[in-house]
Amino acid sequence: MAKIIHSMIRVLDEARSVDFYMRAFGLAVAERFEFDGFTLIYMSNKESGFELELTVNHGQTEPYNLGNGYGHLAFSVDDINADHARMETEGFAPTAVKSLTYNGKPLASFFFVQDPDGYKIEVLQRGGRYL
Repeated sequence: MAKIIHSMIRVLDEARSVDFYMRAFGLAVAERFEFDGFTLIYMSNKESGFELELTVNHGQTEPYNLGNGYGHLAFSVDDINADHARMETEGFAPTAVKSLTYNGKPLASFFFVQDPDGYKIEVLQRGGRYL
């Protein structure tokens, strides 16, 4: 059986991105590997074994074209309203909290933020299938 272990995104500024993911989601640098031409930064927290890999390509000066194929990362939280308020205080400009129903039953409460490179991140109230 396969085990999902990480997702990678390309970022322009290592310090700016590490700071965002630390402040927004409590991720810490698990490991950092600098190579000729690029650096890999693996970030994680105690909530999950899943890691976010930030790739910094040395010499990249223009923002990456995210195209129309990228969707979003998702994090679940214990208190959607408290995290929304915290993200507002941090200046991350979260969208409004929305609720989604399916067949007349609550499915999800969520909002979105964007990281410094424009990647969308969904923040979901923990529960149901979103543990």
